[in-house]
Amino acid sequence: MPTVLVVHHTTSPALQELLEAAIQGASTDQLEGISVVVRPALAATVSDVLAADGFVLGTPVNIGYISGALKHFFDQIYYPTLQARVGAPYGAYLHGNNDAGGAIRALESITAGLSWTKAAAPVISTGAIDKGIREQVWEMAATVAAHTAGLI
Repeated sequence: MPTVLVVHHTTSPALQELLEAAIQGASTDQLEGISVVVRPALAATVSDVLAADGFVLGTPVNIGYISGALKHFFDQIYYPTLQARVGAPYGAYLHGNNDAGGAIRALESITAGLSWTKAAAPVISTGAIDKGIREQVWEMAATVAAHTAGLI
């Protein structure tokens, strides 16, 4: 069964809303036979990555960069999984108070190094979370799941 690993650093109610939208999108009833595993960034392991076929990443934007927790996740899994998930689809959501350009550049650089494939454009939000942002995150996660299942 294809598995989507949701790795997140949820530090606020806004990020909790986005996490819930991502989980719902990745596990939608419209896609059958997909397992969704959810791990906080500080708890996700090499084994989790090796057991996954696709990835949804969630992070706050801290001082223009991905969270230290998500960076720690990548530091821990990078070399042990470097050749293990080549081509794996991924998507991401980011939430901050202002510019997320540095965070996007870092995320794209790291995932390119891992040879993961962007399945959907990252969803970037600032301020309060509204229905439109929740729907974008849902759609991004569902798209990653569909790619993971080989439906797209």
